Amino acid sequence: MKIECSIEKIKKALSSVERVTGKNLTLPVLSSILWVATNKSLKLRATNLNIGVEIDVPAKIEEEGIVAVRGDILSSLFSVLQGDLNVKFELINDNLSVKTKTNSILLKSIPHDDFPTIPLIKGQEIIIPNKKFIDGLKSVYYSSAISDIKPEIGSVYIYPDDDMLVFVATDSFRLAEKKIKIKQKLSFDGILIPFKNIIEIIKIFDGIDEDLKITLQKNQISFSLENIYLTSRVVDGNFPDYKQIIPKIPTTKAIVLKQELLSSLRISNLFSDKFNQIVLNIKPKEKKIEIESKNNDVGENISLVDGALSGEAISANFNYKYILDCFQSIESDSLSLELSGNNKAMIIRGVGDSSFLYLVMPMNR
Repeated sequence: MKIECSIEKIKKALSSVERVTGKNLTLPVLSSILWVATNKSLKLRATNLNIGVEIDVPAKIEEEGIVAVRGDILSSLFSVLQGDLNVKFELINDNLSVKTKTNSILLKSIPHDDFPTIPLIKGQEIIIPNKKFIDGLKSVYYSSAISDIKPEIGSVYIYPDDDMLVFVATDSFRLAEKKIKIKQKLSFDGILIPFKNIIEIIKIFDGIDEDLKITLQKNQISFSLENIYLTSRVVDGNFPDYKQIIPKIPTTKAIVLKQELLSSLRISNLFSDKFNQIVLNIKPKEKKIEIESKNNDVGENISLVDGALSGEAISANFNYKYILDCFQSIESDSLSLELSGNNKAMIIRGVGDSSFLYLVMPMNR
């Protein structure tokens, strides 16, 4: 193998590919990045068996070849290389030579015969603007359970609904739902993508303004752009029937400015207890929301938020962090809060935005 390519392009590709290298002691080749140089391009591949990625890097190929090198070493090396426009790579005695104007480096290779194949997924195809799809994931993924004990809720659930693609995540304490309008009429059973893989998908594809091709198979899903191909395992399970827990008719409604509520919650944070607990007192007659927080070691606080309130007076305890989390998914300046009784779940939406819904369960302490 003998190639030359842009140092910036190789840096960018390595930062994405190295993210999915594995830490499997029984299969050390998973810690490596596989370099495959053909007469057309340089491909960088990595997998941890749950997720795999291949990125094409434009390069001048003088000699074809294949080599596997530890991903962490490559990533660390190219994070500190500076100044040169191009870098040259050559396979010397099965090791990888890296040359710039100021550096001459020889990296030990790893036997690559056992490097797993990244499968080419065939099945139903979905074409969607990449930014829309990533926005759907980013709007809900933080509500997933992080534990692997219940993989169904340690995932993001995606399913079609007429001309919408719906993204849902829950950890049983809160739930986020985002609907993205699409042109394509879709018909497939809902899919569950593991939370850990969702993080990598967002990191790798975020900010790219192209159409994304998604291919669905029973146990796997693939995502491809012009030079990126990624496959992910799909969880075999059933997502909870979440629609039955969403209150249909609220008894209390409040519309408040997002920034005012955000400021009050941040102050309450200073005085909340070890459970991040606050008390939300909604007082329609006074047109105010009262937020109480108390910490025996710090002190206590009551913040008032003005708003357009209607319905019954209600009091409920919530984890303030769960409320704050949804703000990143709401672009509206005003928020709609809906409750159906004391210590019942609260629904949060952006005013004028029907595409996003967030449900927070109360804390019964």
